[in-house]
Amino acid sequence: MPTESPRSAAAHAVLSDDDAYTAGLADFITASPTSYHAAAETAARLNAVGFSSADETQPWGPGLQRCGYAVRDGAIIAWILPERCTERAGFRIVGAHTDSPALKLKPRAAMVRDGIQVLDVEIYGGPLLNSFLDRDLGLAGRLVTRDGDVRLVRTGPIARVAQVAPHLDRSVNDSLRLDKQAHLLLLWSLAADDARPGDPEHYLCELAGIDPDQLAFHDILTFPTEPPSRFGRHREFLAASRLDNLSSVHAALAALEAIADGTARGVEGGEPIILVANDHEEVGSQTRSGAGGPFLETVLGRLAGVLGINGDARAAMLARSICVSADAGHAVHPGHPQLHDPAVRPALNRGPLVKINAQQRYATDAVGTAVWLRACAAADVPVQDFVSNNTVPCGTTIGPITAARLGITTVDIGQPLLSMHSQREMCGVADGLWMARAMRAFWLGA
Repeated sequence: MPTESPRSAAAHAVLSDDDAYTAGLADFITASPTSYHAAAETAARLNAVGFSSADETQPWGPGLQRCGYAVRDGAIIAWILPERCTERAGFRIVGAHTDSPALKLKPRAAMVRDGIQVLDVEIYGGPLLNSFLDRDLGLAGRLVTRDGDVRLVRTGPIARVAQVAPHLDRSVNDSLRLDKQAHLLLLWSLAADDARPGDPEHYLCELAGIDPDQLAFHDILTFPTEPPSRFGRHREFLAASRLDNLSSVHAALAALEAIADGTARGVEGGEPIILVANDHEEVGSQTRSGAGGPFLETVLGRLAGVLGINGDARAAMLARSICVSADAGHAVHPGHPQLHDPAVRPALNRGPLVKINAQQRYATDAVGTAVWLRACAAADVPVQDFVSNNTVPCGTTIGPITAARLGITTVDIGQPLLSMHSQREMCGVADGLWMARAMRAFWLGA
């Protein structure tokens, strides 16, 4: 069996230390203002523990690296393949998503309003709109040149959505209503002397080292620039943007780093380990890099071929596979307790959630739950249930989409949050570490 690399040994240590794990999560969030950055940061951390990039546009043969990954836009799939699969092997998959609610820059976004240059935006996903107000926002995403070159870019604090003062609207504290077109414009500069609006694309091209004349188009979103911070009497909470769902991506990444040089790669038999972090969950997943697209199905098929498993044997392998769909869930809000189920009351720092819904908004069933409970027991991790109040319809995840597309048994789990879809969410520092430990146990066959 291979010996651990220093980085993998360090990853093992992180999974036993609340402070180190939380610092790593904060660093990951800071490095990942958009899904494109999250995929790139995940790839960089995988490179550091010996993974290799695989080019989707080239054939994958027997020489494919056993520890590898493929990036498609803002999504990434990583794998650890055994030297030889057992006869009863299936794929062991952990799924998450890289995107979060934001404001997205429109084409020709610059306008002048009463001496202020503003930027026109669309709403991406389903954010708490009021959480954009009076917050220092940056711009980040990707620029694509006419010849197809892709550059990631990010600014510091450069824009703001300004709220109206109560002196001007006496009802603002009673019934805040935001017009999605008029009230979410980004203030980012004073108007030039000639009253023509500035060009954000030109500014971003300068940051990225691109000739603006060569820019074809962009995918640019806002992000809050305030860094993550711990708080609470015992520093037991973390406040940050994009915990939904970078908390799950980071937990899976930390677990994968911890086993990168371990059992699954070195033994003669085993099960393939898969991490998939899809993009576009917040807008329905029906894209080439979303869970509704072919990315995971294609990669699993290609990896099965590398392992010499084809045709009917491949279908049988998929039928033996299982997916843990990891997405943030809701803790009971102490100010709004009536919005939650009267009996099932999940809390922060009490363990990850098993998310259950009779309408299959979550894919959890008894078979998948049993697998996840075994993993949590093996890792000595506490478990909580989540169900919705019947009068409060719940959201959904990549879980039902993955289960329906591939026919794989799927269980939906996640870290409990408060203020979900705010630009400043909060979680308990213990829950993410517990989730990462359980993911590691699941991947190692618990």
